[in-house]
Amino acid sequence: MDFFLTEEQQLYRRQVMEFASREIVPRVRAHDLEGKFDLESFKKMADFGLLGLHFPEELGGGGSDVVTAVVASEALGEAGVDGGFTMSCGAHTYLCGDTILRHGTEAQKKRYIPRLASGEIVGCMGLTEPNAGSDVAALSTKAVKKGGAYVLNGSKMFITNGPIADVAVVYARTSPEPERHLGISAFIVEKGTKGFSPGPKLDKLGMRSSFTSALFFEDCEIPQENLLGVEGMGFLMAMETVEWDRSVFMAPFLGGMKDALDRCCRYGKERVQFGRPICEFQAVKHRIADIRIVIEAARALVYNIAWCKDQGRPVNHLEAAVTKLFVGDWGLKPSFDAIMVHGGYGYCHDYDVERIFRDNCLAPIGGGTSDIQKTIISKMF
Repeated sequence: MDFFLTEEQQLYRRQVMEFASREIVPRVRAHDLEGKFDLESFKKMADFGLLGLHFPEELGGGGSDVVTAVVASEALGEAGVDGGFTMSCGAHTYLCGDTILRHGTEAQKKRYIPRLASGEIVGCMGLTEPNAGSDVAALSTKAVKKGGAYVLNGSKMFITNGPIADVAVVYARTSPEPERHLGISAFIVEKGTKGFSPGPKLDKLGMRSSFTSALFFEDCEIPQENLLGVEGMGFLMAMETVEWDRSVFMAPFLGGMKDALDRCCRYGKERVQFGRPICEFQAVKHRIADIRIVIEAARALVYNIAWCKDQGRPVNHLEAAVTKLFVGDWGLKPSFDAIMVHGGYGYCHDYDVERIFRDNCLAPIGGGTSDIQKTIISKMF
């Protein structure tokens, strides 16, 4: 495995950080506190090419590899872009867009991918349900074939971009197979389709600039041509999508840790107590060292997954689970240490380390809880 970034990738990383610092970061604090989605920054991300970075050039994308996509996502977090915004962009590009790209017909790809890459439409993925979170195979949303259409009934929960999405990739049960993971299919559902409606925006602890809601389907008729991929293969498609959760989705958390580290180093040099900068005290040095240790380990794990995807090598369940667990659980300590280094100021909104901590609280929960990752890891022995 070669994690050495090319000169082009290093240059691109700097360009992404400069873009984010100039165009997005000045509004981050306000949108976080107000719980608003930054549509202006979303459009600018599209203009910069970040919403379709790995999409083929002929479909309006950048044609990049996965490692470069991780580089860009990490750079956004390091520049100070909040986790809510990067999560919304990730759900749009990878959970929705990439699923259509990989499993859609030529007509579906031509209809949606260019518009997703340009930011003309916003995408989401509907998988989790009120009674089917970690147990994905327990989903109960049904799609019954009726003539030349499917009729959807059911609901989804905790859907990133739910209230603002123009198009959704929705998973539903199409046949009652004995094995629960069989008989699940995916559909493309557009905003405005009769019987499809989002719930109200949820008010969350962190990721506040990312709009999250339930999705409801009541006798929602979907044309047969909106079936995505092969009927009954939806579960495997969803599991393939999870690989993005272990690489590009984890990268902003990784970048956020680096942002927290940089803030601690700056503050440690500026804050004077007992006649000297607090960075000279051993307790502060140790907290900063602990943050760096987690960053280095997390970076190796995240880039390993990205490298495997670029090599066309199936991502091992053990590797994926370890990466998700480590970034999720161990990533909380650096953000907490950052608050402690800043003391009382770290508890205030004016010093963004408290926002980094709140955003990071989702990492052990979303995309498969840490407890589920431990269960997966334990089965590998």
